[in-house]
Amino acid sequence: MSSVMQEVKKLVNHLPDDTSIEDVQYHLYVLGKVQKGRDDISNGRHCSTEEAKEHLSRWLKP
Repeated sequence: MSSVMQEVKKLVNHLPDDTSIEDVQYHLYVLGKVQKGRDDISNGRHCSTEEAKEHLSRWLKP
């Protein structure tokens, strides 16, 4: 598994030279969310597609 710094360096190296600070912040935010999701899955903190559909159907009822 890569370290956080390795992931950040890889991300920055793939961004265009004219990338704004806001774009970098956004990409780091997304990278962090993806890593958290992967950690959650690895640690059993997830639900099946059917469970997710059930939750959403309850939340989206008027």
